[in-house]
Amino acid sequence: MYSKEENQRLKREFWIAFAEKYPRKWLLYDTKIKDFSFKFFVDNKKAQVLIDIEHRSTEKRIAYFEKLVSLKNILKEEYVSSLVYEQDYTLESGKTISRIWVEKLHVSVSNRTYWDEIFDFYYENMNALELFYLEYDSYIKDI
Repeated sequence: MYSKEENQRLKREFWIAFAEKYPRKWLLYDTKIKDFSFKFFVDNKKAQVLIDIEHRSTEKRIAYFEKLVSLKNILKEEYVSSLVYEQDYTLESGKTISRIWVEKLHVSVSNRTYWDEIFDFYYENMNALELFYLEYDSYIKDI
């Protein structure tokens, strides 16, 4: 078990190592859609690549989510085959968002032997989701 400071240091080293292995600028929050972002997540059980739709307006949040659902077959066949879709995902804070994600289970940020596996998973899936988004962003934005 690591102390809070050790965990922070380890996570910082993890992200630095990821940036060194795959040195590029990721799209993440720069989608030009308010509260629509791509995210990386890792803990001691799993790694995830996420699309979070957090719009304050439930109607707009669902409209963006439904746009992505309408492209589900294209996403599955051409980009990422194992995405999970959840229209009403509740964060620990209690806030409801829409989330689409892919995950790799049984990996740990605390164990350096998993880092390359996580980095490759991140690169493959985030790159695919970004390519998808860049191809279909005008359709997605048009709600």
